[in-house]
Amino acid sequence: MSTTTTMAELPGLIGTELGTSDWYEVGQQHVNLFAEATGDHQWIHVDVERAKAESPFGGPIAHGYLTLSLLVPLFAQVLTVTDTVMGINYGLNKVRFPSPVPVGAKVRLTATLTGVEEVAGGLQLTFAAVIEREGGAKPVCIAEPVYRYYGG
Repeated sequence: MSTTTTMAELPGLIGTELGTSDWYEVGQQHVNLFAEATGDHQWIHVDVERAKAESPFGGPIAHGYLTLSLLVPLFAQVLTVTDTVMGINYGLNKVRFPSPVPVGAKVRLTATLTGVEEVAGGLQLTFAAVIEREGGAKPVCIAEPVYRYYGG
């Protein structure tokens, strides 16, 4: 399920669950590339054998910020605003990682529009975003992303 809408219709969607993305598998290669890009090479992420032997998680887990970064591709599956010329990530009001993402797990995003404010040339949108893990008891990420959408 996803939502396709226009800038003018967005304020009327406050409080609406916009949709749920497809499942996305977080693989070891993705984790390794994220470690390389960020310089975070902690063994619980990148040393598979050590993580299997010593980690309380039973194997390697994705970085929390890797999980957070998945908001971008997963969010694109949840909301389409047809008359924008540009959207930017304006920030986050809150982020929590209630449970880990084991390498090989599948995650998906569900998002609800919680606020709309006018800004010069566009709208500032606030969302309640929940990333869950397939078969997990708790979400892996709960966040309040803030995006700005600009019309033409």
